[in-house]
Amino acid sequence: MALLDLLGRRWTLRILWELRDDEPLTFRVLQQRCDGVSSSVLATRLRELGEADLVGHAEGYTLTEQGRSLFGTLVRLDAWAADWRPRQPS
Repeated sequence: MALLDLLGRRWTLRILWELRDDEPLTFRVLQQRCDGVSSSVLATRLRELGEADLVGHAEGYTLTEQGRSLFGTLVRLDAWAADWRPRQPS
């Protein structure tokens, strides 16, 4: 449940998406790619993702090994969601 809580927070999935490539991103570049995220929210989410060992920071922000594994799972969930057809109310 802790992971789902973290993933459900605003901007978290977008940050993971923008870090999908192996290229490290600076804070400023990541903020630009996440159109409209405030610097305080981005800093908070990056700290939370770092504490969860999903994002690392050395010469820029990147997904950790666990973060890359999670991203692979999210891609499969996205593929499933593309075919999902919720029942229409009668």
